[in-house]
Amino acid sequence: MRAVIQRVKSASVAIEGKRTAHIGQGFLILLGVSGQDSSKQAEFLAGKVANLRIFSDENDKMNLSLLDVGGQALVVSNFTLYGDCSHGRRPSYQSAGAPSMAQPLYEEFVDWLRKNKVQNVFTGEFGADMLVELQNDGPVTLILDTDQM
Repeated sequence: MRAVIQRVKSASVAIEGKRTAHIGQGFLILLGVSGQDSSKQAEFLAGKVANLRIFSDENDKMNLSLLDVGGQALVVSNFTLYGDCSHGRRPSYQSAGAPSMAQPLYEEFVDWLRKNKVQNVFTGEFGADMLVELQNDGPVTLILDTDQM
């Protein structure tokens, strides 16, 4: 699994012109699922994300997690995170998981965030064309890949 974590002051998702989810302070998480991923990766990555210390403490050091600040999470499925641009000019998405296996793992990741006590977890719509808006805080943007952990 791959996740692009963006620390945000706010983020939202709109589908067909209608805003379907909105958060305040927290993480916008773009989540990609590969064809090799399993429930084990979903559980591990959700725990890592929930406890990732990238919010500032009273000394202005990145020392607080999403849990520490009571932050929210907006999780958006994004198969293009598995785009391979190494050959030619059109990305190949062969490594991305098929929707039939990727959607359940995406949903498991969301459930694991909640089990890790992230209180307000919202989602986009798996497979939908979405307009994602965010106010990046920092900016702070990290990429997590379970194949590299």
